[in-house]
Amino acid sequence: MKANTQIIHAGRKTKYTQGVVNPVVQRASTIVFDSVAQMKENTAKRGEQALFYGRRGTHTHFALQDAIAELEQGAGCALFPSGAAAVSNAILSFVKTGDHILMVDTAYEPTRDFCDKILANMGVSTTYYDPMIGEDIEDLIQDNTVLLFLEAPGSITMEVQDVPLLTKIAKAHDLLVFIDNTYGNGYFFKPLTHGVDVSIQAATKYIVGHSDVMMGVAIANEACWEQLRENAYLMGQCTSADDAYLALRGLRTMPVRLKQHEQAALDIAHWLNEHPLVDHVRHPMFDSCPGSEVFKRDFSGSTGLFSFVLKGGNKAAITALLDGMSHFKMGYSWGGFESLITVTSSFNRIRTVTNYDFSGPLVRIHVGLEDVEDLKLDLKAGLERFQAQLK
Repeated sequence: MKANTQIIHAGRKTKYTQGVVNPVVQRASTIVFDSVAQMKENTAKRGEQALFYGRRGTHTHFALQDAIAELEQGAGCALFPSGAAAVSNAILSFVKTGDHILMVDTAYEPTRDFCDKILANMGVSTTYYDPMIGEDIEDLIQDNTVLLFLEAPGSITMEVQDVPLLTKIAKAHDLLVFIDNTYGNGYFFKPLTHGVDVSIQAATKYIVGHSDVMMGVAIANEACWEQLRENAYLMGQCTSADDAYLALRGLRTMPVRLKQHEQAALDIAHWLNEHPLVDHVRHPMFDSCPGSEVFKRDFSGSTGLFSFVLKGGNKAAITALLDGMSHFKMGYSWGGFESLITVTSSFNRIRTVTNYDFSGPLVRIHVGLEDVEDLKLDLKAGLERFQAQLK
């Protein structure tokens, strides 16, 4: 079955849909039973999608879990109330006091805060590493290292890690490998087929696609699924049936949306690459983005998210750029139908081992589904305001 067909049919078992196209929204806290035998059976099979208690999920949740697990070729999928919850609870499910983890320096900022503020207080130590470290990752593995965490492309600066290489090295030392696969979304990149143990996404982004649901997912291989599933349940993680329904609806149109995001972003990236104010573009399809050769080898497509670095600037110029945008609005998310823009002028707070020698601020944009010519005009006007403040 081809990918576009698979994503339409995944998670649509008759017991979930009851004959309609979409699985029904089944809200529940208490599940009642008509007999002792039925209660015992469902209790025994509570980890196998038998109706047991609302926190374990309903048919709406099971349909979404099945669909995403199939998309990422995993043994199972756990649902969380946000991407940050998926990251933190997935890690907590596999570490204990005294353990050490290796975390990519370009990780999503809440992931870094979790390591520094929560794991550290639990006696779990973290070493950050340069995303382009390659084979030298082996030098950072300690006797108590249990987990290697990847993210490709990296948040904000877009470096693409060599997942197969790093995973091979980690497995030679019996380490678990997790990845934040929100950019790869399970459609463009399937980490578990490269040996990764747990693939995590902020489903808030491309799976939902409409900026109206907070949700995280963690997909595990056969060896890790039961531990992830049970520990997530013990930590009280769950999502609403309504949000699960919206995520399922978003999933069905994800390939079509991704194609539009990809084409528009590449168009704008090429246009920006020729702009006199732009130092370089950090789009994973561009040679100017570290790891682009790995991206072209391992990923089947790109999304609407990329960054570009300006040749100079100051606070007044950055403010002028951002304050007058008509279509690119400021926001901390991405993956929805709307275009977004943020600017980072200092990496001292969010990087500790990766050195950057940018001549100016880094602008990260998410190209939405608006007309690409309107978006170019918006950026053109913004860059003109930026330049006016440099004089």
